[in-house]
Amino acid sequence: MLAAAETERLELATAVAIAFARSPMLLANIGHDLQVLSKGRFILGLGSQIRPHIEKRFSMPWSRPAARMRELVLAVRAIWRAWNEGEPLRFKGEFYIHTLMTPFFSPPPSAYGPPRIFVAGVGSQMTEVAAEVGDGFFVHPLHSERSIAEITLPALKKGLAKSARNLAGYEVAAQVLVAAGETDEQLAGARNAVKSQIAFYGSTPAYRPVLECHGFAAIGEELNGLSKRGDWPGMARLVPDALLEAVAVCGRPGEIADAVRRRCAGYATRVALVAPYAPDPETWAEIARALRA
Repeated sequence: MLAAAETERLELATAVAIAFARSPMLLANIGHDLQVLSKGRFILGLGSQIRPHIEKRFSMPWSRPAARMRELVLAVRAIWRAWNEGEPLRFKGEFYIHTLMTPFFSPPPSAYGPPRIFVAGVGSQMTEVAAEVGDGFFVHPLHSERSIAEITLPALKKGLAKSARNLAGYEVAAQVLVAAGETDEQLAGARNAVKSQIAFYGSTPAYRPVLECHGFAAIGEELNGLSKRGDWPGMARLVPDALLEAVAVCGRPGEIADAVRRRCAGYATRVALVAPYAPDPETWAEIARALRA
C-alpha cells in the first residue's frame, strides 16, 4: 500500500500471498483496492504453502490444493466481474460459494480493470493450474534449468492449452537464488547462506521433485528428518556443492547478471534475485541495473 502510494512506474506484486490462509472475498477486496491505489500496477501473486502451515499455523482447511487453487482464482475473478462489470455474483464451487453482494459492500468499478493474477507452484499439478487460470507463474526459488525443462515447462504448456493459450503473452517470473561475494570469504559465506535456504526448502516433501531431478531424493528425506528434530544448522551441511550450483547462481557480483540472463533466457519474462543473507544494497542495485541493460 505504501509503495503504491509513493511510486508511479514500479509494478507491485505479492510474492506470494498465502491463498489458503485467506478467503476469495478477502483477496478480491485487497487486490481491488491495491489495483486502484497503484493505478493499475498491482499483481496479485498467490501461493498455496503446505499442509502443516495452513492447518497448524493459519488454522484453515486443506484439501486437494491444486483443485482448490483453481477454484479460488476463479472465485476471485467472479467477484471482480461483479464489481467491475455488474455481473451478478453467483459463484458456486466445491470449496467456495459466493452468492451475496449487496450495493453497500460493492466498491465502485476499477478504472484500471482487475489486477493480473500470478500463481506459484513447484509440482506439475499446481503449475498446470497456474497456467490454466492465471496470468503468470512464479517459479519457486528451489528450481534448476533441468527441473524447468522436465517439470515446469511441460505442465505450463498443458495448462495453457486448456485455456486455449500458449507461452506467448504468458508471464513466467523466475525467483533465482543467488550467492554472490566480492571476496573469497564473502562468497563462501553467501554460499553457506544459500545452502541453508535450499535445505529449508528441500526438507519439504512437496518440493522433492526438484531434488529428484538431480538424484538427491535421499538428501530430501534426511533434511525432512532433521527439520522435525529442529536441527536447522545441521541441515545446511547436507547440501552438496553440486546441488547448490544446480539450483543457485554463484559468483562475483559482476558475473551475476550475465549468469542469470544465460540461465533464465529460455523460460523467464522477469526475474527476482533471492539472497537469503544481508547483502550490500548498492551491490544488488548494480546487479539489477546490469540485468535491466
